Amino acid sequence: GFSMSTYDVTSRSIYLRWPKFSGASSYRVTARAVNTVGHSLLAHFSEVTLKGTLTSLIPNTIYAIQAEAIDKNGIILAETQIMQSTAPDIPVIDQAYSKLSNSITVEWRAVPGATSYLLTAQDGDAFIETIVTNSPGTVTGLKPATLYRITIRSINSGGKSQPSPFRKAKTVLAAPVLSVSSPRCDSIAVSWKAVYMAAGFSVSLMRSDGLGRMLKENTTNTSFIFTNLDPGTLYTIKAYAWNVNGIPGDDFTYNQRTSPNAPVDVQVAFDSGALRATVSWMPSEGALTYSVTASSGLLKLKCNTSSASCMVPSLQCSSEYYVSVTAYNDAGSSKPTDAVSLKTIPCAPVNISIEQNEPGHLLVSWSSVNFGHYYVVFVKSDDGLEVHCNTSHTQCHFHSDCGFTYFISVFAYNTAGQSPLGDVFNYTTAPCCPSDFRAVLVTSDTLQVTWAPVRGAEMYETRALGWGGVVLCNDTAAACTLSALQCNTRYNIAVYSFSEARGSNTSCASKYVATAPCSPEIKNISKEALSVISVHWQSNNEEATYIVTARGEAGLWHCASSGNSCTLINLPCGSAFSVSAIARSAAGQSLPSYSVPLETAPCCPNDLILTQVTQSVTNISWSVGMGAQTYVTTLESPKGQAKCHTLQNYCLLGCITCGTNYTVSLKAVSETGLTSSCTYQGYSSSACCPSGVKLYRLGNNGIRIYWRASDETINYNTDLHGSKGNFTCTPSSALSHCDITEIPCGDVYTVVVSPVTDKGTKLTFCPKKIYSVTCSGSSVGM
Repeated sequence: GFSMSTYDVTSRSIYLRWPKFSGASSYRVTARAVNTVGHSLLAHFSEVTLKGTLTSLIPNTIYAIQAEAIDKNGIILAETQIMQSTAPDIPVIDQAYSKLSNSITVEWRAVPGATSYLLTAQDGDAFIETIVTNSPGTVTGLKPATLYRITIRSINSGGKSQPSPFRKAKTVLAAPVLSVSSPRCDSIAVSWKAVYMAAGFSVSLMRSDGLGRMLKENTTNTSFIFTNLDPGTLYTIKAYAWNVNGIPGDDFTYNQRTSPNAPVDVQVAFDSGALRATVSWMPSEGALTYSVTASSGLLKLKCNTSSASCMVPSLQCSSEYYVSVTAYNDAGSSKPTDAVSLKTIPCAPVNISIEQNEPGHLLVSWSSVNFGHYYVVFVKSDDGLEVHCNTSHTQCHFHSDCGFTYFISVFAYNTAGQSPLGDVFNYTTAPCCPSDFRAVLVTSDTLQVTWAPVRGAEMYETRALGWGGVVLCNDTAAACTLSALQCNTRYNIAVYSFSEARGSNTSCASKYVATAPCSPEIKNISKEALSVISVHWQSNNEEATYIVTARGEAGLWHCASSGNSCTLINLPCGSAFSVSAIARSAAGQSLPSYSVPLETAPCCPNDLILTQVTQSVTNISWSVGMGAQTYVTTLESPKGQAKCHTLQNYCLLGCITCGTNYTVSLKAVSETGLTSSCTYQGYSSSACCPSGVKLYRLGNNGIRIYWRASDETINYNTDLHGSKGNFTCTPSSALSHCDITEIPCGDVYTVVVSPVTDKGTKLTFCPKKIYSVTCSGSSVGM
């Protein structure tokens, strides 16, 4: 735990320290030179001393240093050892001098073992140190014209030597700080501030390229101007101050270029399309940049460049600019060149107005433009055709057509070129009028007007003017239907075209169109005779022909008249009709009148058949009569009448007297009560059946049938029907009996005696009688 260290080393001394060791009453330090034989040093220190210095050592020598802790009995308690080299020997300054105002240079002889040297410059309490490796060495960071104490110490790995004996040295004067400018292209002005301790100044000037001679001036002033120099040329200026002893101080070097000459041969090229100008010139010697100024009144436009041309943008039309060029370098600027006049293109004409004083002519006018020598107006129609007008005035006339849109632009011109494109105006002429429109009457109060589409029309207005007012129809189609017109009226019809840009063309021609007659009104229908109908109406148009139509399932029947009535003939029976009337004139045909119902009387049945069912009952049947709903049949004779009213087409009539002639009649009645009386051929009822029919036996195998005849002129027929046979007997006229021979007995017979009609048929409704014919021996029994 015992150790030792050094805290400072010089050329002949080593400064040591160690910690206190417990039990030690003294410390013993021994230093022995490693490379030098016989040179050693011994030093004793008390128990309270913890630092020690070994002196009288050899410079630049490595020592083995041993420290021992010894108790009061002289016994070594602990020991430690280190190796330490002494610093090199103290150097000796040969000379110290100043060449720059912020430094002093020192020269000395080299010291063995020194690896570097510490230079120190002290000014009062302030000092500056610098480590260098060999001689000479320079201390920098000093103040100008100041006296310093200069010392030097040698250094190796062991430490630094003691300072050398000092030398005094003074820094030279500071260099004057120049302010240089070129007030003109052939002069350079130099000025500076006073320098501390300076007695005078020297200023020299020479071209930097080495050409020409050097100009030099000694002065005690702080400014000077060199004249008769070359413009735009780079010069090197050097200046220094000297003190009262004539010793020069630091010099200050500055490169300054004279300002350039103004450029020559200035050319201005104007680009009319982009409203800009390109300015060019011959380059000036020494000019780094150029500035172009284009002035017009209070407006100034500038362009900067390092080349020999520059573009000035954003020029205004109808303006005159004065263009000048100034050359620049780091020294300043030249005088501006003489101004060159530049007149730009004229501005686009404004206040353009377009008028159509009369159809087919456009007048375009505008305000005059500054610097405008003449004007050109271009008019292009929407079909691609373009015309133009060249004039020195402020208006132009153009031909125009209806329904076209014209695009109009006006340009002004001068020697600089064409003005920019201003506003392009469009003017749409009134749409064309529909020509040859056609009006077709749809109904008596509706008129359809059609026409060919016309150019420029976006909408059409059809106007019908009559005594009752105006009827309008607006549509985009080239057709219009005018409804709610007055019948039998003359209208003035016109079709006007319309466009959103120009409105309506009201100069279109019109034509008169008459509507169809009004619908007639049927006042009365009367029946003049069978199948003859007279129709009466109220006439409202003397020039019209009226046509009456009866329309039904049976067909159409017509009649016509220019008056107020006409007659329909040959109408079929039993038919329903709807009767209407129309009026027809050169203007057209009216709507039909309201229909009036018409019904003709029902038809008489074609066929009537009478069949006698019994002696007092007759069946009558007939075919259906067209239009009939019920029928009334009547059989009438002096002996009485039989009648039947039925919905059917047949009827049974009772209370008929046999053998009587009857008159036959029939009435057909329609649903509405119309009646047709129908007459037919007379009818005779059948003869009466005989009475008192009896059978008598004749001989062995025959019988006689006897009756009482109702009329002696009637022939009768006798029928016997039995299981063993049927027998018939027809007596001669005027007889009231009939004999049948060879009739089988033992059978039951039905016997019928019937009158025979004129046609030879026998009646079947006479009463039947039943007889039993028995056998009595070999003869017939009753």
